[in-house]
Amino acid sequence: MAKIGVQAMMLKDSFAEIGPFETLRKVADIGYKAVEVSQIPMDEKNIAELERSRGELGVEFAALSAQLDGEKGATPYALAVDIDRAAADCKRLGTDMLRIGMLPMSELRSEERVVDYAKRVEKAAQALADHGVTLYYHNHHVDFARMGGRYVMDILAEEAPSIGLEIDVHWVQRGGLDPVRTLQKYAGRTAMVHLKDYRIGALPEEGIAAYESGDFAAFMGHFKDVVQFAEVGEGNLDFASIVPSAIDAGAKYLLVEQDQLYGRGVFDVLQTSHDNLVSLGFKNLF
Repeated sequence: MAKIGVQAMMLKDSFAEIGPFETLRKVADIGYKAVEVSQIPMDEKNIAELERSRGELGVEFAALSAQLDGEKGATPYALAVDIDRAAADCKRLGTDMLRIGMLPMSELRSEERVVDYAKRVEKAAQALADHGVTLYYHNHHVDFARMGGRYVMDILAEEAPSIGLEIDVHWVQRGGLDPVRTLQKYAGRTAMVHLKDYRIGALPEEGIAAYESGDFAAFMGHFKDVVQFAEVGEGNLDFASIVPSAIDAGAKYLLVEQDQLYGRGVFDVLQTSHDNLVSLGFKNLF
């Protein structure tokens, strides 16, 4: 059965302040028992605390995070030079999935560069497969730019057939596509989905004043920034349809994430998303 968890990018400050174990104790107390590890140094001290969290708190690790390039010992794992370490840490923490959070923006300069990047990702995916680990790619809105008649996302999916896809429904929406249809499109390759809501915030008083004064350049700066990240269930996305569609697409983990918190505490935000998902009828997925 699929499980709702947390994308740990949200927890990086808490990890730094009180450590992974105490952070994940708070997460588990809310009701989340699955975590995707991201933006935490993967050194021995932190890995040991993650391992302890698995044993003592019953936390599952959905995936660890990787990139293609970098140096040995880096975080995220640099797959071009550090596959053995990445695979060993996956085994230690009980996961068989690694995910790339974003391609380098420099690769978006041309279709040829995206294709070349995808071929390098495929090589890494094949090497990881020899260790029993599957590599996934997480989308942003820029992955739905068209190059040569294809979305960047489709270039990656087609040129790197060994990878899975991690669908982030907020970034799908921000990219101009429908989350449910996108999940249906990539069914069978999607083991992880990011549950992140999409809210239209209030236009600030400064923006309204700029409009009234005729300063349309300043007004547009505020106007375009009203799109916000939101707690799950506090925005406009239809999670009553998205969650079942994600499960139908093959998702094992549905990971709550919110890139900006707008002054709220991370554990309050996670509590709100948890409670809203329970209210929608998904208590059995925690």
